[in-house]
Amino acid sequence: MTDNTASTALAWFQQQQTPAGWFDLLTIMVDGMVRNAGEVESQPFLRQMGQQLAESWPLPESETLGQLESNINHFLTLFKWGVITLHTGENGILIRHQALPVSRDEEQQMRWCNAFCTILEGLYARWLQAQGGGDHVLLQRERIGSVTDVQFRYFNP
Repeated sequence: MTDNTASTALAWFQQQQTPAGWFDLLTIMVDGMVRNAGEVESQPFLRQMGQQLAESWPLPESETLGQLESNINHFLTLFKWGVITLHTGENGILIRHQALPVSRDEEQQMRWCNAFCTILEGLYARWLQAQGGGDHVLLQRERIGSVTDVQFRYFNP
């Protein structure tokens, strides 16, 4: 695939994830909140929004890790928010989220990624808690590969 073809495909994909108007309004709202309240100060609110979204869109009960991954991906596909893979390890469950929606404004992409990841922390934490996870188990962003590729860890501290 040539660079031009890849660029065209990426632009098309991003357009599907970030519909004009709605995504622009959401980006302006999140950016305004972060600028006014501060990035750290806005995190509890954004995490709470993710939790409320999880309550509005509950996952069906999952018997296996593969089924859990499939159930989460069902909603992410519906939301056009990318795709996850789940892996277990000694230190909990790793959630790799790829193809996150990206701000069309390159200067705002990292701020948007940070805010959106905080929302996802709340969403994933509540979904996993509803699957039988304990209140004391934490979910946090562990690594950012890029603004479209982020890894979270669900673990018992």
